Amino acid sequence: MSERIFNLKKNHYFRVNLREAMPEPERRLWRHIRGRQLGMKFRRQHGIGPYIVDFYCPEKRLVIEIDGDSHYNPDTQIYDRKRDDFMKSLGLQVMRFTNQDILENLDSVLDRVLQSTQPTK
Repeated sequence: MSERIFNLKKNHYFRVNLREAMPEPERRLWRHIRGRQLGMKFRRQHGIGPYIVDFYCPEKRLVIEIDGDSHYNPDTQIYDRKRDDFMKSLGLQVMRFTNQDILENLDSVLDRVLQSTQPTK
């Protein structure tokens, strides 16, 4: 039997707490991607291996991360690269946006997400 990788039980309460305390940029994006508004289902605060990603679309194998100010710290950037490498090793695509991207250019962010899920010609 293969090892479970999604939504590990040990992280359940942490995921629930993250959902309840979503920062405003995450809340704003969630209002626009929930309920298949982009034609695909997204999950929020979804566990993948030891990590919890902000948003995950299983059918497109797409991870969306919203980065706040703490992500400009060199140690955090190293951690983020490690996370991204892990996701990519599973065949997942990772898109990262800043809080500013969401707050100031939400339409552009939504367009980029849609474009990334279209088949290449």
